[in-house]
Amino acid sequence: MIKRILVLVIAIQFVGCAELQKVVSQLPSGGGVLTQEQIGNGLRQALDHGIENQVTKLTAVDGFYKNELVKILLPQELQAVDNGLRKIGLGNLADEGIKALNRAAEDAVKTATPIFVNAVKEITFADAKNILLGDQNAATSYLQSKTNQSLYNSFSPVINQSFSKVGADKIWSNLITKYNSIPFVNKVDPDLTAYVTNEALKGVFTMIEVEEKGIREKVGLRDTALLKQVFALQDNR
Repeated sequence: MIKRILVLVIAIQFVGCAELQKVVSQLPSGGGVLTQEQIGNGLRQALDHGIENQVTKLTAVDGFYKNELVKILLPQELQAVDNGLRKIGLGNLADEGIKALNRAAEDAVKTATPIFVNAVKEITFADAKNILLGDQNAATSYLQSKTNQSLYNSFSPVINQSFSKVGADKIWSNLITKYNSIPFVNKVDPDLTAYVTNEALKGVFTMIEVEEKGIREKVGLRDTALLKQVFALQDNR
């Protein structure tokens, strides 16, 4: 039976869309067969898990700041600010500046879920086939290609507002003023909105990829019958 599944799944990679349904109709799933709709729904479940289990963590206090996978640090051009402040005993202020950037990202990610939900609904069978038989981050890459621009457009104004909401604007105004008062330094006047927006997006997709990799590699994380059936096809490639 395993050999039969292997042959059929390999065949999926080479047949055209017109023949794909014939192949899928022969794939066993318990007592029945896996339909195109079931495979699509299985991939949607996997992405929903990534959104529910991982992205929502980023919206909590310290969701970014205490997660080393996604913590937002200062851009390279502002490392001198961080180093300069620490040299004159203002390390706590530098730390508060970094924390404020992460707070803004945590606030902005709350706007992501509806955009993700719409993208997940649009998965076609051709998309699902490529995702299922693709790399370990194929589902994440799909979601990124469908949502990155919409998320950027959504995140950017929220992060801009969040700087004020979480006090980052005052913290950074004070931080930059202190740094610029240090003798002989090159004065800075950074616009951090675009930087934090891009870093927040990286963090979101990093965490979705963590969930996707887990589902692909660990049978125990497939907590629905459909996830087990669909990803069993991947296991037997």
